[in-house]
Amino acid sequence: MPHRLSEMLAGAGLLLRGFGTWARDPRLMLLGAVPALIVGTIMLAAVILLSLQAGGWAAALTPFADGWDALWRDLLRAALALGIVVGVIVLCVLTFAAVTLAVGDPFYERISRSVDERLGGAGAAAELGFWRSAAKGVRDAVVLIGMAIGTAAVVFVVGLIPVIGSILGLAVGAVLGGRALARELSGYAGDARGMSLAERRALLRSRPWRSLGFGMLAYLLLLVPGVAVVATPVAVVGATLLVRDLRGEATTAPAAAS
Repeated sequence: MPHRLSEMLAGAGLLLRGFGTWARDPRLMLLGAVPALIVGTIMLAAVILLSLQAGGWAAALTPFADGWDALWRDLLRAALALGIVVGVIVLCVLTFAAVTLAVGDPFYERISRSVDERLGGAGAAAELGFWRSAAKGVRDAVVLIGMAIGTAAVVFVVGLIPVIGSILGLAVGAVLGGRALARELSGYAGDARGMSLAERRALLRSRPWRSLGFGMLAYLLLLVPGVAVVATPVAVVGATLLVRDLRGEATTAPAAAS
């Protein structure tokens, strides 16, 4: 258990190191924050709108409870509404990540490349070209949105467990969402090394707790409106550091020659 915890903290630490890039190259990071701001504003409005409808949906899904005692009927519907809200949040966080990465693909690729260049390069980078890169971004977004829908469904079902459902649902969402984000955010560094999706997954599985620590912290940061805007380019930096770390590459800049 201590080893797993230290691994998760190490993965989270790689993400936190990404915040230093705001001081090192604020203009580049600001470019990465713009897509997150636009998409995040839309997603926040969607979360608020859908959350306001949760009570009505809970009542519509439980017509059989109309004749129950008011206390038990209201408790059931409140638990169901809370499960819906938790599921909506998970869905919107992962959808936010998918759409933001697709919209800001050129910026995030540039951010990842700048990290590699500062730390000593990534070897021969595969040049995809504009259209292939755009197609890949859309494909990755569709995959992540599909995973978001599946994760939200699992979280919703877990959220129906009496008493502990909502808390357990949030925990399950953080784990599943963290894994999905680690896989998608590491795509830029993986592509620069010519890695296939299967190879990238195998790399993340080689240190699963370190990868999970990175992904869960990324997920939690993207939960918070405003913070998500700043944290999205940070997460791309952290994911590049994670790939370098898992591959045994340098994660600190070489010392300047005296």
